Amino acid sequence: MSASPALTVAVALDQARAAGLDRVDRDVLMGALLGRDRAWLLIHDDHPLSPAQAARWSDWCARRAAGVPVAYLTGQHEFHGLLLQVTPDVLDPRPDTETLVDWALERLAALGGAAPTVFDLGTGSGAIALAIQHRHPKARVGAVDRSAAALAVARANGERLGLDIDWRQGSWFEPMTGLRVDLIVSNPPYIRPDDPHLADLRHEPREALVADEDGLADLRTLIAGAPAHLRPGGWLLLEHGHDQADAVAAIFEAAGWHEIGHRLDLGGHRRCTGARRP
Repeated sequence: MSASPALTVAVALDQARAAGLDRVDRDVLMGALLGRDRAWLLIHDDHPLSPAQAARWSDWCARRAAGVPVAYLTGQHEFHGLLLQVTPDVLDPRPDTETLVDWALERLAALGGAAPTVFDLGTGSGAIALAIQHRHPKARVGAVDRSAAALAVARANGERLGLDIDWRQGSWFEPMTGLRVDLIVSNPPYIRPDDPHLADLRHEPREALVADEDGLADLRTLIAGAPAHLRPGGWLLLEHGHDQADAVAAIFEAAGWHEIGHRLDLGGHRRCTGARRP
């Protein structure tokens, strides 16, 4: 009896398409499996997978079809030009969060100074803090997370990328006692506990996604606590849900903050709201 023919790139990609995976996911997973880019895959679609690669491909496709993020399968995700290691202990970094990084870089440029100080609260994989440090090398960047597992992922990313971040464990402002900085940024939990979309996010850490008070509890905490840790003229920039901009702006306004503004995400939604210290 002859051996079964080897699974080729083309056939494997067709199998993934039939399983419901979109083209981007198929290409990213195959590229990660073989360590090749999409151009190579197109030219070498008759390349055979080894038995071990075929088995991993089958596993990845089944798990992706079940909703596991691609980053958790490959263990990495590109964010603002940096390739980050990602595990289920941290959120899969979203492209929309790059909006927050871009705004932070704008504020740092406007602040001037030789070495502005920035803190990222709820850093997760370290994506925001590392991107800011990478793009603004003169900044002194710190990052906080209450999860030891998440902070281990972030610290490993910093070491691998050669970016020096002041990593601190604790809840929100607790590790910043006695500190005053120029800029605070955060992508906190902001999804309502009853949000129907949570089912699609079941593979990501719930504590990094969900907040009480219609998703606004942690945003309120940050707006209330930030003034004690900002220098005069300092800013707080927050990511939030696509429909929460007015509510977050109202919280800022009630607390006496100045120059309240928004930034749009890739879909044109007001994804970030920020203001200058009251």
